[in-house]
Amino acid sequence: MANRIHPTAIIGEGVVLGDDNVIGPYSVIVGPCRIGGGNFIGPHVSIGGPAEFLNGPHLAGWDGEQSGPGVVIGDANKIREFVTVNQGVHAATTVGSNNYLMGRAHLGHDVVVDDGTVISSAVQVAGHCHLWSYANVGIGTVVHQRTDIGPGAMVGMGSAVRKEVGAFTIAVGNPARVTGVNSIGLNRRGCDDATVEALGDFLKGKGELDPSGLPEEVASLLKAWAARATDQH
Repeated sequence: MANRIHPTAIIGEGVVLGDDNVIGPYSVIVGPCRIGGGNFIGPHVSIGGPAEFLNGPHLAGWDGEQSGPGVVIGDANKIREFVTVNQGVHAATTVGSNNYLMGRAHLGHDVVVDDGTVISSAVQVAGHCHLWSYANVGIGTVVHQRTDIGPGAMVGMGSAVRKEVGAFTIAVGNPARVTGVNSIGLNRRGCDDATVEALGDFLKGKGELDPSGLPEEVASLLKAWAARATDQH
């Protein structure tokens, strides 16, 4: 299906669009940028603007000026009004597929958002952060640069995230602290209550991962998260 682009939207040079995208009034998308298919991009969205980086170039992308690695966005995302996604400095700012970015959310340069996340209204994600699949970040949360929010994690509204939030945990506060296990998130991914209880120690950083009996997707995410932690040490 053809893209539906409002006549007031600005699509700069170097923007590659898939099919069946909706792009709302007064949105500005500048290159380099690659966007997949089936995305809803609401009014007044800015994608691919210059990185908020002190010594970086601030180019008029809407006039065809391009620099940097840009932005890559997957499929079937909902990107609501006044969302801003800055382009990368060292690597493309990347948004996967099936994410929901609510109004006035901001993704800084070099951010990576995997699949199936919910980034609520007015969430501010600083540069070089990684939001893993199925993370859910509450309204008005601020995420410090170079911070990971693990797969399936839930961050309560108004939190200040200053360090990583573990996989399938719940964190809240300023600074955000882990308060429990995201059992609802695990249930939605196919884990029964007994499995959630068995995972408790690992998710709280006190035990080893036993992947037996886990849904394949959950096991894969937790293995990747555990491998990342091992690599860092």
